[in-house]
Amino acid sequence: MSKTELGSAKRLNELVALLSKTVDSRVGGDIEKSYTARLIKSGPIRCGKKIAEEGAEVALAIAAQGRKEVAAETADLLFHLLVGLRAKGVSLDMVADALAERRGVSGLAEKAARTRKD
Repeated sequence: MSKTELGSAKRLNELVALLSKTVDSRVGGDIEKSYTARLIKSGPIRCGKKIAEEGAEVALAIAAQGRKEVAAETADLLFHLLVGLRAKGVSLDMVADALAERRGVSGLAEKAARTRKD
């Protein structure tokens, strides 16, 4: 099995930007014609359940399927994450801020700090 680098996020960033605009444009749309509009209208709880489902599918794909399946399941998860963020009112800038705050912090140290806050 080939181990490849994650590579540049430039293309993914462009596609996520387009997808986020599409998600935003579906808010208030016809739920009979738009799956995205239906999910957003169903609210954060339903969106959260879909994210959990898609996350499990990614995990299973990573554990037991090929790279194409992993990529496809990850695309599904990214879509549902964007819909869930929109349904909850969390902007991509807020997510970027959270990532920026963690930059340069060891994952172990960050996790330990979160555990102490609970």
